[in-house]
Amino acid sequence: MKSSKIIFWIITLIVIGLVVYISMASLSQPGMERFDGKYKELSTFRNENNTGPVVRIYAVKALDSSKEWMREYGDAMPHTKYGRTVVFFFNDGIDQEIKLSPTDPYFTQGMQPYVIATYQKSPMGDVSFTEGYPK
Repeated sequence: MKSSKIIFWIITLIVIGLVVYISMASLSQPGMERFDGKYKELSTFRNENNTGPVVRIYAVKALDSSKEWMREYGDAMPHTKYGRTVVFFFNDGIDQEIKLSPTDPYFTQGMQPYVIATYQKSPMGDVSFTEGYPK
């Protein structure tokens, strides 16, 4: 009888330890604050289709031109299974809001020379990161 109580307390301590470990790991994940001072969101577009593919388009002014953080920023943006996410990174020459549309070209062609990188996540989750506006 005494050995079953010891086993019960050992299992209880292990479960409590696992719950604490999982909680700490979940709450300590980096958020969008790691991008503070590196970008300024100019405009966003999301179609209203909740039953089919969701299209998300973002126009971001890059204050830091590091390719690594741009790719990391694109990975952090929301993505829906069978949906598409596109992030356009603009240089410092743009400071106005951009009107985005769901189809290519996503904005006026006069803005294309200001695009320094494009991040795209396809419906199946494949990632494409290219410099400039995609051809």
